[in-house]
Amino acid sequence: MATKKYTVTLPEELAEAIRTEVGPGGFSRYVTQAIEHQRERERLHEAVRWWESEYGEITEAELAEAEAEHRDLERQHAERAGAREGSEQPYERKRAAA
Repeated sequence: MATKKYTVTLPEELAEAIRTEVGPGGFSRYVTQAIEHQRERERLHEAVRWWESEYGEITEAELAEAEAEHRDLERQHAERAGAREGSEQPYERKRAAA
């Protein structure tokens, strides 16, 4: 992706805190990712507004169901990741012993 340099004004404390966290070379990448994240959130909010205009406001029960499903998917993902890590350990031990 082509890049172009822009000048933006940020609160000094915020900019310095970010620079401290990411180092001098990571500042532009951090700002780019923050902007991309914000744009994604705006598109998601737009999608929710469209959905609610078509089908009505999302209820608390629907929201709770979606959150429970999300937690379940996160748990399954963590379990699979843990299982993969556990299955890699014997291989690593065999390789180290060789």
